[in-house]
Amino acid sequence: MDFKSVLDEWPEARLRAMFDRVTTAQVEAALAREDHTIADLAALLSPQARPFLERVAREAQRLTRWHFGRTISLYAPLYFSNLCAADCVYCGFSFRSGIRDKRLTLKPDEIRRECAALAARGFQSILLLTGEAPKVVTVDAITEAVAIAREYFHSVAIEVYSLDTADYERLVALGLEGVTLYMETYDRDVYSQVHLEGQKADYDYRLDAIERAGNAGARRLSIGVLLGLADWRIDVLRLALHAKYLQKTCWQSAVALSFPRLRHTPDRFHVEHPVSDAEFVQLIAAMRLYLPEAGFNLSTREPAGLRDRLIPLGITHMSAGSSTKPGGYTERGVLALEQFEIEDHRGPLEVVDAIRRAGYDPVWKDYDHAFHGPDGP
Repeated sequence: MDFKSVLDEWPEARLRAMFDRVTTAQVEAALAREDHTIADLAALLSPQARPFLERVAREAQRLTRWHFGRTISLYAPLYFSNLCAADCVYCGFSFRSGIRDKRLTLKPDEIRRECAALAARGFQSILLLTGEAPKVVTVDAITEAVAIAREYFHSVAIEVYSLDTADYERLVALGLEGVTLYMETYDRDVYSQVHLEGQKADYDYRLDAIERAGNAGARRLSIGVLLGLADWRIDVLRLALHAKYLQKTCWQSAVALSFPRLRHTPDRFHVEHPVSDAEFVQLIAAMRLYLPEAGFNLSTREPAGLRDRLIPLGITHMSAGSSTKPGGYTERGVLALEQFEIEDHRGPLEVVDAIRRAGYDPVWKDYDHAFHGPDGP
């Protein structure tokens, strides 16, 4: 059974009916259980669970420490192109966003300088990103960027447009560790309304892409939804179903989740389903109870104070000192178009200090390809 079939078994009406039936007793029963069903998660995400938020948060903290210890892994995003042929109405990279800042794709020597700048700041884990322009920023260009990054970092992941299995296999053979790919929203109708042109408009091809990456040997798979595009409770339930599916079908890969909230968007897009801070805390804590072994990523989209308070509640990976435009770590990207405006502007060492003040250990390197053995990458 593919994941599309799983989604077909959970139409929106069925998911909404679960929320409509939630009672206080169901929330208490969900908190008392070790193994949670999707109905338990719905109870913990529901408005009825708000009075229990402190208890949910304590359990989320316990489970995170049990499975991950007191560690927070650090990573940095490295954008090497902001060219984009897609028309995603919420994104600054869209060719119809109305934003006229500079478009550029870094040359190999410029990617090298960006890598050197991040490595000098202590990073050993990097996420390479591009816009959705497969005819211009080709798979060959992504392959070259991964090869350069592997010279500087122990862990290299990508967040690019959806690829075929053979392309993912090619990148894994070079030492690619992870693939990040957000479905953005699992609501087909909303998806078609906000993705107007380009390859990304193909819902089914994107839906299956992360599984293709897992089948190709990517060791870490990261998924997420853009909170604000659709009803967040419905989208988060589907995200949870997707994570469970990947844990079973791509069992050799570690599954991680991200929870990006839409904040700064082009003028033509209005966030119709905003997620409050309280709801944001609730969904992260509830997801930790449902997915105790999944990594949780937290980016600089969120402000510093909130990021610091979320450290004990399930977060395992944090970006720091981030730039969302190509050349952002050297002088090359001064006038370049950025994908979105970040909220946490602290440098890496300031984030490290905040992690330590919270009683946790910052980790620059948590994996080495030598673990694969002599026959590994």
